[in-house]
Amino acid sequence: MQNKRLGAVLLQKYLFMVRIEISRVEGDFGFEAKDAYGHTARMDSSRETGGQDFGIRPMQMLLMGLGGCSGIDIVSILKKQRQTVEDFRMIIDGNREKGKDPTLWEKVHLIFELKGNIDPDKAKKACELSMEKYCSVAATLRKAHCHITWEVKVNPHSSN
Repeated sequence: MQNKRLGAVLLQKYLFMVRIEISRVEGDFGFEAKDAYGHTARMDSSRETGGQDFGIRPMQMLLMGLGGCSGIDIVSILKKQRQTVEDFRMIIDGNREKGKDPTLWEKVHLIFELKGNIDPDKAKKACELSMEKYCSVAATLRKAHCHITWEVKVNPHSSN
């Protein structure tokens, strides 16, 4: 029995272990990140701080992770409720602390825009569940004292 428990603990450890490889590939601050599956993302600093605008700023990538994490949650929840999500867009605005190092995200606001045959109450509940319960990135930001707010729009009319 002890061997089964040890095996389960080791398996759990390896299931949660993630390896990311980051290499400098462009100028002083241009880095490329690669996950274990070969997916890549490029990061850099701004030209004002010595970068070449080669890629995404690392702190902006964190907000992208928030959008991706919550988006996966929300679509998954709505699919289980037999809602048809034809299109999904998010707008994420963030404010960082001023005059501090490190400059953490202080406030983040998300606008979830969903289109399709979707009950607005179910969409709001799915977003709430993601942001308050399931999204690990949101939980990580909250632990860093970031105030996260959101709003949900179902089948919004295009104003552009």
